[in-house]
Amino acid sequence: MSNTPEIAIRRDLHRYPETAFLEYRTASRVAETLDGLGYEVRTGEAVMNPASVSNPPSEEAAAEAVKRALSTGGIAHWIEQMHGGLTAVVAEKRFGDGPVLAFRFDMDALTLVETEATDHGPNQHGCASTDPERMHGCGHDGHVAIGLTLARTLAEMQGLGGTVRFIFQPAEEGGRGAVPIIDAGVLDDVDFLFVAHLGCFLGSGKVAPDASGFLHSTKFEVTFEGQASHAAMAPQEGRNALMAGATALLNLQGISRIAGEDSFVNVGKMSGGTTFNIIADHCEMAVEVRAETTAGHAYMLERAEAIIAGAAQLHAASHEMRIVSQLNGNWNHPDALAIIDRAARSLSDLEVVKSWPIGGGDDASKMIARVNERGGVAAYFLIGSDITAPHHAENFDFDEASLVSGRRVFEAIAQEILGKALTRS
Repeated sequence: MSNTPEIAIRRDLHRYPETAFLEYRTASRVAETLDGLGYEVRTGEAVMNPASVSNPPSEEAAAEAVKRALSTGGIAHWIEQMHGGLTAVVAEKRFGDGPVLAFRFDMDALTLVETEATDHGPNQHGCASTDPERMHGCGHDGHVAIGLTLARTLAEMQGLGGTVRFIFQPAEEGGRGAVPIIDAGVLDDVDFLFVAHLGCFLGSGKVAPDASGFLHSTKFEVTFEGQASHAAMAPQEGRNALMAGATALLNLQGISRIAGEDSFVNVGKMSGGTTFNIIADHCEMAVEVRAETTAGHAYMLERAEAIIAGAAQLHAASHEMRIVSQLNGNWNHPDALAIIDRAARSLSDLEVVKSWPIGGGDDASKMIARVNERGGVAAYFLIGSDITAPHHAENFDFDEASLVSGRRVFEAIAQEILGKALTRS
């Protein structure tokens, strides 16, 4: 298809992926674009509470990310406001009296090496990642593209009332970006909030107003500490931390599942030891547990903790667990679902599928809960897009035509809410 504005933005962002709290290039260009469209733009501490940032990157990582951003088109005067990884961008435009309508779009990429396969879309289009360790492997580059083109459309639209607020969020991967934004009060006066995701095995040309199947999850890091010793001369003096980690890894996979409920455990990373003939005195693991219900999640976490403690004891090692992030399930407000349904059905070329599982989680669920709890209405929906591989795979890509479909659904939502506001006034 032709290179639409949505596609052009997506391909630019795909070249320069940035991970959690390091989205300096992406965020600064988002801020510059929105400012140029006449929106009131805020970033840094104005929209993120520094005390609520969990597991921020090191100063060295941040400095390197800023340097890289500036060398690839980042905007310096915006980046200067984003110190400490406070890379969220919030922009709003007031059309007059009426409700506050907010949209959230996530910006971060993954620590993932993109495939070099010649049939991979970004390779064919010349927009593959220029970072050998990072990749947009979930579609967030597409989300930002939808958000920016939607912002341009609404800025030029006549006959609206109320306020539209765009929230471009860092650090969705790992579930750490939403809470600092919530704690800065960005959602406190929001009447309507809508969030969407591309793909999730929902085909192109379809929209699911109700994204279901959000899982409760906990991500945590584990450190085992043992005692180094010569592996041949005095192995009995050593305490093998790497063996403790390996024992934990294998037994975590054996946690008994819960009848009638989805539950998962994954050890995404394990490292330790120094060389061939030294008993490993250190081991680190990155672990996640998920489940459908609160009770199921508590069970999975309890069993994981017991297995890790037992593995440490078995190998006479000490251990420490540190929770990095936690996600709850999600509840979509029925009134918000009805709005999405009407908006999608107003576009005759799209098929509406009532509900579709997201297949994981998103910390936007915390934003949705905040708005719903304060008397507003909020929901998460899915934009169908054919994908080449599962999300978070090295060869993930999506149907770029879905970017226009997604923007049109958001536009129809805005017209219904802000158009009615003008009529009422």
